[in-house]
Amino acid sequence: MRHALPALALLVTASAHAQWQPSKPITIIVPWAAGGSTDQVTRVTAAELEKALNQKIVILNQPGASGSVGTKNAMEAPKDGYTWTAGAAKDLGTYRVLGMVDTGVKDWHLYLNVAHIAVVGVNADTPYKTMAELLAAMKAKPGAIPVATAGVNSSGHAAIEAIARAAGVSYKHVTYDGGNPAVVATVSGETQVTTQLAAEQTDMIRAKKIRPLAVVGDKPLEIEGFGTVPPLSQFISGFKDPINYFGLFVPRGVPAEVTATLDRVWGAQMASNEALRKYAQGRGALFAPMAGDAAQAAVFPAIQTYAWTQQAAGKAKVSPDTVGIPKP
Repeated sequence: MRHALPALALLVTASAHAQWQPSKPITIIVPWAAGGSTDQVTRVTAAELEKALNQKIVILNQPGASGSVGTKNAMEAPKDGYTWTAGAAKDLGTYRVLGMVDTGVKDWHLYLNVAHIAVVGVNADTPYKTMAELLAAMKAKPGAIPVATAGVNSSGHAAIEAIARAAGVSYKHVTYDGGNPAVVATVSGETQVTTQLAAEQTDMIRAKKIRPLAVVGDKPLEIEGFGTVPPLSQFISGFKDPINYFGLFVPRGVPAEVTATLDRVWGAQMASNEALRKYAQGRGALFAPMAGDAAQAAVFPAIQTYAWTQQAAGKAKVSPDTVGIPKP
């Protein structure tokens, strides 16, 4: 895969450090509710890492404040290599801008696994059959149509904000503790729309309880068991959205042998991991293992775009350009 190749270069530099053999279980704090995109892919990745490291990995769900609670707890844990976190690198890179946690992606070693794609999905009982119809309704009823997301700074929120800005519409934001609860709320009729990730909606799309109207991007998405979802660019001319990479995040300051070992694992095993590839194919995600400098470079466009979207919307607490995020 094209995304995986840069990770292979890590094998050379990683060889300078001793192999790490964890002596006790590792904890990965998932800062979102169980069942969402982060929880799903982290569990798949952790199961594969357990084989590589010969040690148990415990997944600890700590949702709250749009992922910032669990992230902060991981950041403040002892730097012994036994506490990591997970999620979208876009979130990690914009917590400081939104005044949530004083951290950024450069404070972490990034181990990316997939890229998730947001989809505009509506409750199957709503009258909206196409994205054009939904946009027309949003224009006709400003701020009235409820949209479920996992909260400010979530991927779903980034998606609906990008749509609102590009199409000149407004909406009623309804927040939940994770992508899965947001999708369930849409299925139940508590909200009409969700812009959460395809991975969180695929089961309900296949069950015909959610109708997918558009991929939040400029390329169509093929969902196994359903068919093709058209890109938002088909309805909003010129619309594009940077790739949203997910992964595991290890705080800087841990022993060098910890990250050297993970670098080796990512280059030698995760870059061609079939379990992770199968997850991506079944959930409308992109298989994209990366680490090191390649990962830092890959995640920056989404961080930059979202940070400045929030600044333009008046929701940023800190100007992005003062924390190393120049205007695109």
